[in-house]
Amino acid sequence: MALQNQSFNRPGWPRNPVTPYLGATPFAQGKSRGIKVYSLTNYTFGTKEPMYEKDHSVQERFVRLRKEYDKFGMRRYVDGVLLVHEHKMVHVLLLQLGNTFFKLPGGELNEGEDEVEGLKRLLHECLGRAAATPDEWAVDEVVSNWWRPNFEPPLYPYLPAHCTKPKEHRQMFLVPLADKAMFNVPKNYKLVAAPLFELYDNSQGYGPVIANLPAALSRFNFVHS
Repeated sequence: MALQNQSFNRPGWPRNPVTPYLGATPFAQGKSRGIKVYSLTNYTFGTKEPMYEKDHSVQERFVRLRKEYDKFGMRRYVDGVLLVHEHKMVHVLLLQLGNTFFKLPGGELNEGEDEVEGLKRLLHECLGRAAATPDEWAVDEVVSNWWRPNFEPPLYPYLPAHCTKPKEHRQMFLVPLADKAMFNVPKNYKLVAAPLFELYDNSQGYGPVIANLPAALSRFNFVHS
């Protein structure tokens, strides 16, 4: 259905209370928050012991969550969005398992665990050095929220109105990196840097959550260092 033109003489939004909307600037121009992103060449990579998922398949995971729902309630997941740049193009660091499975570093929170502290723990387990501590990771603001209404694959970037008992809540946090660092990657994973233009609208290759990151990150102004 085509949108109908609104009369500019009608009161209400969008309209400046003093000047007509046409030809006017009713809202002040805001500035995007600057995020400093360092070159991929600043970072070094080592290996650590393999890290295995709790479940061997997606179907097995849903079976486990269904069995545990009455005891633990809604499951909470947190993921870290780690950004670098290569030739001044922003890339997201992803863990790759096999040829087709990609995920953000993070995972499932323990019962009652704080989101920020839990993400620091999970980042340390995924990519941290043995001599380091979880507190060496910095966790910034939430980039996006995703909800799973049922024990089924679909995730939504909003909580459907009919859903009063969601089965999963997943949060993506921006994780600013220092200008230099070393990441220890589990032997059964690869750490890959995927450019935003490759992720954009590519849910077939990366899933809807990762494919949505370019849009979610578009509110930031990236400063390349």
